[in-house]
Amino acid sequence: MKMDGLNDVLSLAVASEDRPAAFSSNRNTAVKPRQWAKGMGWLGLALIFLSFSVLTACSSENKPEEPAKPEVKGPELVTARSAFQKMYVAARGWNQDAKPYRIESVITNDGNGHDGKWAIWRAGFASAAQRSAKTYTWSGSAADNAPARGINPGIEDSYSATNASMQTWEIAFLKIDSDQALATAQKHGGDKILEKDPNTPVIYICDWNHNTNELVWHVIYGAAREGSKLTISVNASTGEFIRVEK
Repeated sequence: MKMDGLNDVLSLAVASEDRPAAFSSNRNTAVKPRQWAKGMGWLGLALIFLSFSVLTACSSENKPEEPAKPEVKGPELVTARSAFQKMYVAARGWNQDAKPYRIESVITNDGNGHDGKWAIWRAGFASAAQRSAKTYTWSGSAADNAPARGINPGIEDSYSATNASMQTWEIAFLKIDSDQALATAQKHGGDKILEKDPNTPVIYICDWNHNTNELVWHVIYGAAREGSKLTISVNASTGEFIRVEK
């Protein structure tokens, strides 16, 4: 009896699946429960896929842009007067009576000085009122271990007006730039030095000659004043050739 009852229940379940839908008036268009469930399953998958596609598109549109990589700057090579003017402004901010006593180029692997330009220049200034001196460095160098770009102040030191190597001068005397001084030096032997050895650097020092009372450019063919291949003195106010120092 128990088995017969179970069989009856199973028979009724099968018969119900094959029976037309209760609310359908057409036997051929009636949807079976199993078919309906299967259709809803595919529809659900389609809706999930569509939702995922929309979310992916929105995510792609809202993705933040990667920050631009900083541009690597090349060296800025300038003549002496261009760098000096910036350092002079800084020195006057330090002391209003500050006057220059020296300008010099600094060798780097950014250039060779053959055009009167370098990426680093240094100038010394003195204040008679404060009896102190201070150097400033202008840098446009991209070399390793170079000073930061722009003006870099040095350490304050003592100053004595009797020190011959620190004779100050008025900026009005500086009329000839480093490239002009080079042009004069080239006419007095410098061209032959560079023709023979194009790798020779040319450096520059400008200071006051207390013996002749004139501002002088020292155009130096070599990495240092000592041991240079040639050094030419040029008047920094007129551009005239003074003499061959070496």
